[in-house]
Amino acid sequence: MRLSEMLSELVPGSYARSNPRIEPPGAVVVVTGGARGIGAEIARQFAEAEATVWIGDVDADVAADTAGVIDGARSAVLDVTDAVSWREFVSKVLDECGRIDILVNNAGVMPVGAFLEESEATADLILDVNVRGMLNGMRAVLPSMLGEGRGHIVNIASMAGMLPLPGMVSYNASKFAAYGASLAARREYDGTGVTVSAILPAAVRTELASGADLGGVLPTVDPQDVARAVVRTVRTRAARTSVPGWVLPGWSIADLFVPESVERVARTLAGHGQALALDAAERSAYLARIARQASDHAAGGHSGGTVVDGAVVDSAGTSEVRAR
Repeated sequence: MRLSEMLSELVPGSYARSNPRIEPPGAVVVVTGGARGIGAEIARQFAEAEATVWIGDVDADVAADTAGVIDGARSAVLDVTDAVSWREFVSKVLDECGRIDILVNNAGVMPVGAFLEESEATADLILDVNVRGMLNGMRAVLPSMLGEGRGHIVNIASMAGMLPLPGMVSYNASKFAAYGASLAARREYDGTGVTVSAILPAAVRTELASGADLGGVLPTVDPQDVARAVVRTVRTRAARTSVPGWVLPGWSIADLFVPESVERVARTLAGHGQALALDAAERSAYLARIARQASDHAAGGHSGGTVVDGAVVDSAGTSEVRAR
């Protein structure tokens, strides 16, 4: 990492002072995947800070319900995998608000399970939403931000973007990509007034994590913790922030100095294969809710899934989509 990026973590606000100031009060904020979970909490905290918040989500009805209970929030349908949907969404926000100050790329998917049992359709879905969706978002808002000479983009990556986990091969790949793209975009637009930050949460207590016990591998946090970290980056403009904060430096040191043989023992003791051991009954409600979203994605030609009775079915008979 660059010295300036390290300082942005060690000295809060050091990097921000070299860029145009953005304050949450009065800012126009876009949150993708904001209908539920982490995204809804991010929208709520920005609204409490007196920002104008736009929730973009493929589930338009739930997004509208969420926006309806958050003062200062609005919503519109958004399929992050579709560049046309992005253009229409951004055009609507710009028509009504004139600018976008902050983009939070939060929408994501997290199918988990054995790699060789994962269908091509499921892998396509992971990469389409977690990688292409984020790139589409940055590409959609950057022209207006660069025109204003200021803006801030927050990409919700994951500690899975640094910490490989069995049962999450494709998900790990997508989050490593999201993390790398965030740092690359940050450097590409350095000096323009537009900044990019990556947030790397550990395991988060949401419906998404139901039936998948990762507590032995990663610490568990609440959506409120992640949302606070996102809002804080507007002030600090930190290159990367883990939630909780100690995980990233701790893992970085371990990755540099701990031999793989020692890591292997530690992973075994921590139950590193827990993503492979799912509680299907506990996860069933989550899978049922998102089957429609997965079906819509495949029907739109974005992935190679087979639609059966309104649900996308992979080779293992399941598929799942997360709207964080």
